[in-house]
Amino acid sequence: MPPRRTERPRAAPHGVDDATWLDVIQKMDEVYSQLVQDEVELEKKNEELEQSQRFIFSVLSAMSDVLLVCTEKGEIEETNAALCELVGRSDADLRGTSLLALLADAGSIARAHAVLMNASPTRRGETIELNLLAADGSSVPVDANCTPRATPSGRRVGTVFVARPTAELRRAYQELRSAHDALKQTQQQLLHSEKMASLGRLVAGVAHELNNPISFVLGNVHALSRYSDKLRTYMAAVHEGKDPQTLLELRTRLRIEHLLDDLPSLIEGTLEGAQRTAAIVNGLKRFSAMDPEERKRVDLNDVAERAILWVSKGSSQPLQVDWQPASPCMVEGSLGQLQQVVMNLIQNAVDAASTAEPPRAPHLWIQARAGATNNLLSVRDNGPGIAPELLSRIFDPFFTTKPVGKGTGLGLSISYGIIEQHGGTLRARNHPEGGAEFTVELPAVNGAS
Repeated sequence: MPPRRTERPRAAPHGVDDATWLDVIQKMDEVYSQLVQDEVELEKKNEELEQSQRFIFSVLSAMSDVLLVCTEKGEIEETNAALCELVGRSDADLRGTSLLALLADAGSIARAHAVLMNASPTRRGETIELNLLAADGSSVPVDANCTPRATPSGRRVGTVFVARPTAELRRAYQELRSAHDALKQTQQQLLHSEKMASLGRLVAGVAHELNNPISFVLGNVHALSRYSDKLRTYMAAVHEGKDPQTLLELRTRLRIEHLLDDLPSLIEGTLEGAQRTAAIVNGLKRFSAMDPEERKRVDLNDVAERAILWVSKGSSQPLQVDWQPASPCMVEGSLGQLQQVVMNLIQNAVDAASTAEPPRAPHLWIQARAGATNNLLSVRDNGPGIAPELLSRIFDPFFTTKPVGKGTGLGLSISYGIIEQHGGTLRARNHPEGGAEFTVELPAVNGAS
């Protein structure tokens, strides 16, 4: 074994003591430790930067919209997977090429060039229509949002294009429009179904109402038929040249004088009955037909009076109605729809009193009030009223307090929607004197209907 060599401590340079050297060594250790710490921090920052880059790349790759970033001169700096797939070229192949080379026609080139040359673009940018040249050589229309890209100091260094194919937008719009049309059609069907349900409850009363004038017309027609036979007999005798005495006896026996005196009243009564029948039928047609929503000036007094007549005729028991009109009470709206609302409110008031415990004879208070800006029509019944916890749900679709089979739960909901479409409000409350009260409030208009 070779002899162990013993290291001798080196002598400090001339003029430098051991304490100074120890201080230098300590400082060097501190600097080295700081370098190691800085290196660790730098590696951490690099890792965070790589993670941010991976995140941004994943976002760009996941975008379904086309993304393109270019310089002020239109040279491509960045793209995403959607653009590469559309044009059939890789990101590396696109970098450094001109944006204008991706456009399919001169118009698109001119619009894109105008965006690039805009010296003072807004921060929100602008939207233009472009036609991109697809991989198969076809032209793909897109809506492109063009926003300026600037440095932290505010100097513009390029433009960012984010585009979505117009076909997708049109398809989404078409789907939305189809859904809206289907919803609108369903709403019209519900409206018509509820209207027909209301009409069905009144068929018996309306039939009775029609029976009176029709019976009157039939009776008059039978009388006119008999009178016609008598006149034909008398005129035949006149044309045969019968002597005056024979004609006088025939005239007396056939009561020609009475016949002639009675003819005007018969004709007038027949016309009146026919006109009354026509008015009832026209009213039913207007109520039952699909309403085209034609808006015109309507008198709420006429609407209420017709609704009271129809509901009372269709009711199985007599109604006591205290009706207070307010003339004029003009609003602008659809006559058929407003008629449906008022009839529904009156029918509900009758049902509320009839189904009370114990049942009571329906008594309704209906009042119209004309105001400077709004006209009101209120319907109050003598029923039990509405439970406080149900007042907030009374206009919900399919909500009803009636027994099964007695109501659809759509009448008040549809009525609420109709009044809302007319720019008005429909409110419900429990009247201080008892019963429920519904109030229709609609904007007033001037002039006659």
